[in-house]
Amino acid sequence: MKIISHRGNINGADPKKENRPSYIDAAIQLGYDVEIDLRVNNNEFWLGHDEPQYKIELSWMRLRKEKLWIHCKDIESALMLSLLDEDFKYFCHSSEPYVCTSYKYIWVHDLTSVINDKCIIPLLTKDDIMNYKNNKPYAVCTDFVNTVNLK
Repeated sequence: MKIISHRGNINGADPKKENRPSYIDAAIQLGYDVEIDLRVNNNEFWLGHDEPQYKIELSWMRLRKEKLWIHCKDIESALMLSLLDEDFKYFCHSSEPYVCTSYKYIWVHDLTSVINDKCIIPLLTKDDIMNYKNNKPYAVCTDFVNTVNLK
């Protein structure tokens, strides 16, 4: 099972560092994939959950694309990625119980749904991890990457 660091977090949420390029790189260097929040502002790429915070270049994403799961936070970022002839893993989601990613995995937020090895699930807290009793997914996205050990 793949473990995906949520915004670069390893040992719990750290809103002051989340989505910071150096923070993401630290999680990647530890061997994790990372879910990032992407926005477009004035035709430029930015990372940030609630607003554009860290300007990045397309080349930054290209160098890390094997490890990034890109959450498009606005329609502009989704459209820009869809127009590129690139192999990025991305998805769009706001409050839906599930969405399809560009790699044909299902990012599932409703954990009462059917879960199988085509699903990615968020287990963001230690309680979420400890209380999860459903089938094993393809991947877990979490702020506690060292805690996940689903059998």
